[in-house]
Amino acid sequence: MKILIIPGLTLKEVPEKDLNRLQEIVGNNGQVVITDQHEAHLHAEDAEVILGFVPKSLFVAAHSLRWIQSISSGVDMFFYPEFVDSEVILTSEKGLVGEHLADHAFGLLLMLTRQLATALKYGSDSWNHRPEMRYQEIELTGKTMGIFGFGSTGRAIAKRANAFGMQCIALDRDPVPASPEVSEVWPSDRLPDLLAASDVVSICCPLTRETRGLFDANAFDGMKDGAYLLNVTRGEVMDEQALIDALKSNKLSGAGLDVAPREPLPADSPLWRMSNVVMTPHTAGASQFRARRNLDRFINNVQKFMADEPLEGIIDKSLGY
Repeated sequence: MKILIIPGLTLKEVPEKDLNRLQEIVGNNGQVVITDQHEAHLHAEDAEVILGFVPKSLFVAAHSLRWIQSISSGVDMFFYPEFVDSEVILTSEKGLVGEHLADHAFGLLLMLTRQLATALKYGSDSWNHRPEMRYQEIELTGKTMGIFGFGSTGRAIAKRANAFGMQCIALDRDPVPASPEVSEVWPSDRLPDLLAASDVVSICCPLTRETRGLFDANAFDGMKDGAYLLNVTRGEVMDEQALIDALKSNKLSGAGLDVAPREPLPADSPLWRMSNVVMTPHTAGASQFRARRNLDRFINNVQKFMADEPLEGIIDKSLGY
């Protein structure tokens, strides 16, 4: 079996001990090749397994491909027709990234609710704005966190919200189990109820046909007046103009975004200049533990693959997650 590894932003390198372990698993007749994205086509034709990103051009060149493990949790970039219609298995990091995404989401939320972004912007002049900043600061105790998508990120958000004294409600497309922080996970048709009840709405879902553009003008109109929006998963779930309108009208008190409807978000987008918006450049996915977690999953999956056992982190290509 030939394994092709293509490092990237979330997997900068593969330690020698992991390469040796993979070679041990595939045996003397197997091959483990590391290459970059530009040279991957030279090695793809007889590769059965790829760890990395596989654009359409690489996929059509990989005639022996049987399984891909993505080095990202979101996999919408794989859903070109040739791949979706194939028998090639896709696995990802899903379930492994929730903790650091939730850390980042709460960092963004606190920048808004505690006026940390404002203080940073003003610098030494912030003392001259002290009263107005204090009047705008709020405490999270007793507020309701509404979580749209109750996978690993949503569950990690709930744990942190609970620690801040918040009440948690959650919704998911699938009948997933509840948690100590969320007594009942609502079905998708209760989205209007979740929006109306939440002081903070956290988008924690993948990008699919169902979720693309779901947070539009109707959704924002249905949110509680003065609520906050958080999004650290996929920006295309939000309609950009509808979000801008909701923020300009103060329907929303603020938005904390690590992802945007367009990426990179152009400099002329009003979102960059709004005082009630804090944004980071899609960096919430960073963690000192991320590469290790994905490599451990991949190595375990290689063993399972060779034993014809079910793999961890399988993506349902019909659903998109």
